[in-house]
Amino acid sequence: MARLAQTAGLTDVQEEILATVRTFVDKEIIPHAQTLEHGDTYPADIVDGMKEMGLFGLTIPEEYGGLGESLLTYALVVEQIARGWMSVSGVINTHFIVAHMLKQHGTPEQKQKYLPRMAAGEVRGSFSMSEPELGSDVAAIRTRAVKGAGGYTINGQKMWLTNGGTSNLTAVLVKTDEGAEKAHQNLTTFLVEKPEGYGEVLPGLSIPGKIDKMGYKGVDTTEMVFDGFEIAADQILGGVSGQGFRHMMDGVEVGRVNVAARACGIAIRAFELAIEYSQQRKTFGKAIAEHQAIAFKLAEMATKVEAAHLMMVNAARLKDSGQRNDVEAGMAKLIASEYCAEVTQESFRIHGGYGYSKEYEIERLMREAPFLLIGEGTSEIQKTIISRGLLRDYRSRG
Repeated sequence: MARLAQTAGLTDVQEEILATVRTFVDKEIIPHAQTLEHGDTYPADIVDGMKEMGLFGLTIPEEYGGLGESLLTYALVVEQIARGWMSVSGVINTHFIVAHMLKQHGTPEQKQKYLPRMAAGEVRGSFSMSEPELGSDVAAIRTRAVKGAGGYTINGQKMWLTNGGTSNLTAVLVKTDEGAEKAHQNLTTFLVEKPEGYGEVLPGLSIPGKIDKMGYKGVDTTEMVFDGFEIAADQILGGVSGQGFRHMMDGVEVGRVNVAARACGIAIRAFELAIEYSQQRKTFGKAIAEHQAIAFKLAEMATKVEAAHLMMVNAARLKDSGQRNDVEAGMAKLIASEYCAEVTQESFRIHGGYGYSKEYEIERLMREAPFLLIGEGTSEIQKTIISRGLLRDYRSRG
């Protein structure tokens, strides 16, 4: 068994789930990832396999047909899937976040309506905060929902919607007229049901098409355009307007643990490729792993993989315990994404000229790793969150 990224204190059930996922990744994802990624092809067969395994219901409570597992289990599963192909982890990431938001904040009717079908993979979730003119400044959202006699009318444009075309339930953060002085208290999350596909999928709601990306292929990233879209008031998450910022930030904390897990998965795979290649490639009469320059690279890479994994596990366990984990999730996301980029680049260097060839897996990882530096908040945003939390906890008494 591999020495790196092991997790102490797992239950027998957790160990069994992870063993099953590892086998699935090795047999069903890694052998096909290159072809699917180069063709920007949606991994339909892999997604069907995850449905059969019950992964879409991993964190959904058993009373709604899910497995009722913890955030830690979810993070470790995502780590393994990202080790196979990051885009597959993207397929389930937004689904998990929406399921978490429903589980924590949904009305009883909303939970009963959506969670059983989400557990079965029939309803697939996505969520949207960003807009063309804003990213991390969520309070500056312009997309607006105006209340009328029969519900709300939404107008505006959302951006960077992962699974925008392949999902059929989207949690959308928009501005509402609550009369609050603070901008974030005038935000509401709506649960938008829609058909899969592109174009005008419903009256007043369009998914223009896939955004062409450097990496993160296969999974669809889209815009979402509202033009007089009408939606009932009972589609407000939790049934009360003005709570959207709090709901979304809870989901994003889960998302940051997820991004840390994805970064760990890519870093693990980059290390695996490097240590295997370095034992096969020979220069000056011996394997390059026997040259001190390469051996030191491997040592540093492994240390970064281990450190990132441990911080990710700590952040997940804190969230599971019910404690506040904004600082820890920010730290995990920061260090895991930065280390992932560094480990992947070192693996690329170890591969030499072959690393630049599309024939080799490391070329794909070099295009995927940068996404994690910006997904769920840039490194600079994480540092802002971390520093604010530290100042809160270590406030000067002088």
